[in-house]
Amino acid sequence: KALSAVIPTAEEFPYTIRLVSESLASNGSTSMGSVCAGTLALMDGGVPIKNPVAGIAMGLMTEHVGEKLNYKILTDIQGPEDHHGDMDFKVAGTRDGITAIQMDVKVEGVPADVLSEAILEAKKARLQILDCIEKEIPKFRSELNPSAPNILRMSIKPEQIGSVIGSGGKVIKGIMETTGAQLDIEEDGSVFATGTKEQAEAALAEVDALTHEYKPGDEVEGEVVKILDFGCFVKLGPNAEGMVHISQLANFRIENINDYVCYGDKLPIVVQEPDEQGRTNYSVVKRDPNFFKEGEKKKCPPPPRGKFNRNGRR
Repeated sequence: KALSAVIPTAEEFPYTIRLVSESLASNGSTSMGSVCAGTLALMDGGVPIKNPVAGIAMGLMTEHVGEKLNYKILTDIQGPEDHHGDMDFKVAGTRDGITAIQMDVKVEGVPADVLSEAILEAKKARLQILDCIEKEIPKFRSELNPSAPNILRMSIKPEQIGSVIGSGGKVIKGIMETTGAQLDIEEDGSVFATGTKEQAEAALAEVDALTHEYKPGDEVEGEVVKILDFGCFVKLGPNAEGMVHISQLANFRIENINDYVCYGDKLPIVVQEPDEQGRTNYSVVKRDPNFFKEGEKKKCPPPPRGKFNRNGRR
């Protein structure tokens, strides 16, 4: 509980964290030692905690002389002080405040002013411990421990989930087989990729290609997949395809598109506003007016089997 206040959200760090602390010997507070060790372990492991947490166990010795209460507050109590003392008061927190408190007492109660003093003394000790922690590890590691799997996350629209999974799970299985990463998709569109950093990044890149929605003004590169007399169709991703009209290819007039464009060519394009029929159109000339050079014609190989021929017919 002392550390739960600084754990990142699932969106920031989509891991289930299991923190284990083993005390091999003790002459003090094992729980507060676990808080400090747990902070170091999380930071060393690359968990992006909000702030380091330290804990300290405070004790109390009291003696009543008539109506007067004599007392002594103890910081970082040892075993005999815990056994013979009147209070075991554990305080954990960051530099900004307390995250957890737990108290055991053997007297009827602790006066408010004594408790307040104990909290202030605990703060002094906590800040001193945090100085030691931050001296060793000023900030959590920038990368996860190599022994930990990488979990990367992205979000897609819920209505896009079906296209990522595919019929009978064919698409998502193919991505996992190709990249080696494990993919999990939640109903809200959260996509989690687990594996090495390279595997997870590759898997999310494929999901992004399947679901990416290009907007007017986006500048990307696409592959020519269909050629007609009046233009060519360019594919940007598995589900993104649009046409470049022949007038949008170059800053000069092209009489025969086949003199300049071949199947499989990579063209730099900018996404245009949809036309009056809602069709997606691209432009090369608005992205790079000098991509095609007038007079620099080329001879294209025959189109792939099943593709449109040079006149737009099968």
